[in-house]
Amino acid sequence: MSGAMARRRFLALGGGLALTGGLAACSSPLASGLTGSQPKTADVVFWNLFTGGDGANMVLMEKAFQKANPGKTVEATVLGWGNPYYTKLALAIASGTPPDVGITHLSRLPLPAASGLLEPIERTPLAELGVTQDKFTPAAWKKATVDDTVYAVPLDTHPFVLYYNVEIARKAGLLNSADDDLVPLDGKQDFVDAVKAMKDAGGAQYGAVMSITADPSTAWRFFSMVYSGLAGPIVTDSGTKIAVDDGAMRETVAFMQNLTGPDLMPKNLTGAGANALFSTGKAGFLFDGEWRIPTYRQVKDLRFNVVPFPALLGPKPVAYADSHALILPRNERGDETRTRNAAKFVRSLLDSSAVWAEGGHIPAWLPTQGSKAFLDQSPQRNYVEAAFNAQYDPVAWYTGAGSDFQGVIGGTVIEALAGRITPGGMAAAMRSALKRYTTSRPPVTMK
Repeated sequence: MSGAMARRRFLALGGGLALTGGLAACSSPLASGLTGSQPKTADVVFWNLFTGGDGANMVLMEKAFQKANPGKTVEATVLGWGNPYYTKLALAIASGTPPDVGITHLSRLPLPAASGLLEPIERTPLAELGVTQDKFTPAAWKKATVDDTVYAVPLDTHPFVLYYNVEIARKAGLLNSADDDLVPLDGKQDFVDAVKAMKDAGGAQYGAVMSITADPSTAWRFFSMVYSGLAGPIVTDSGTKIAVDDGAMRETVAFMQNLTGPDLMPKNLTGAGANALFSTGKAGFLFDGEWRIPTYRQVKDLRFNVVPFPALLGPKPVAYADSHALILPRNERGDETRTRNAAKFVRSLLDSSAVWAEGGHIPAWLPTQGSKAFLDQSPQRNYVEAAFNAQYDPVAWYTGAGSDFQGVIGGTVIEALAGRITPGGMAAAMRSALKRYTTSRPPVTMK
C-alpha cells in the first residue's frame, strides 16, 4: 500500500478509532488543519497530551529550548488524552497540515507508522544532532522501530512498579537493616509471603492494594507483567492471531488469585479506594504506575519507596511499561527550516529530560539517565532497571495506551481477580475477548 493511499484509508476509517462525533469536539488546531489553513504561528508547533504535573514540567522544557535558542518560538497545544488525541493527530497529518512535533505512546506507534503518517527518523537531521541508537534505553529504541525503521524518539519509560510503606515494611521485617531498601524477593512464593507479612505486621488492613474496579487498564498491566514472565504476547502477526498459552494463563490466574482469594488484597477496589488505603497506612504494598509518585509525595506523614517488581513467574523480572516518544509527522509540503527547528526542539527536550523525570518517568536518553540531575532523584533512581526489562503491549493496530483493547481485555482480568473466572476457564474467556480484535479488518496493511 502506498503512503498516500494508506493515509487516505487511515483518514477514512479514523485510524481504527471512533470518529463519530469527533469533529464536533475538535480544538481549533485540528479544525483549521482540516481546512488546510493551520497557521504556522511559531517556529515549532508542538502537539502533546500532558496536563497536571507532567504538563508543568513540559512547559519548563519548552522554555529551556527557547532560552537556548533566542528568537525561536514554540506553540504548544494540549489535546485530550487517549483516542481523542490520536484521532486528531492522525486527521491533521492526513490532511496535510500536521504539527512539526507530536507526542505518541510507543504502544500506539505501529498503526501511524504503517499508515505512512510519520517521518522516519533517518530522514531527519536528528542523527546529525547526536540522536542515535547508542544513547537510548535498548527496549525503548526497539519499540520505536517498526519493520526495521525507527519512527519515534523515546523520551522516557514509565513502568508499572511496586510501592511500599516504609514503616509497615520495617515492622514486617522486609527492609535491609536500618535503611529503607526492600529485601530481595525471588519468585512467587517469596512475593506472596511478603504481601502476607505486610498484612500481619499490624495496622495494615491489606498486604497490598491495586485499582481494580472500573480500572481495566491497571488490571491489564498487572496481568500482562505476570503472564509475560512465562509466555510471549497473547496476540501475534500484527494482532491477527491469538497466541494464548493455556498453561501460562492458568499459572498467572492462580498466582493473582493467591493474592485476592485469601484477602491479602481486595478483589474489588476503585482507584480512590486504593489511594486512600495506601495513603493512610492501611496497605503495605501498592501496585501502580510510577506516574503516581507526585500524588503520594503530597501525603503528609506517608513514608514510601518504589522499586521494580521482582521476578514473579519465570526466571527474570518483567516490567510492564510504555514510553512517551517524540514524532515528526510527515508533511508533504516540506520545509527544511521547520524540520531542522523540529529536530533541534526534540534534542533539547532530551537534554532537559531530568526535569521530565520529576514526574516519576525514567529518561530514555542515556546521557540524562546517567546524570547527577537524575541520579539525585529518589525514588526514581531505584527502578531504572525496569526500563531495561520493559514489556510493552503486543504489536497490533488496536493495542496501546488508552485503547479499547486494554479496556476489554482488562475487564476479563478484573473478573479473574474477583474470582469469577477459574484459572482453567481464563484461557477460553481471554480467547473470546480477543476474537473481536483478531477478526476485525485493520485500517491499513501491517506487516
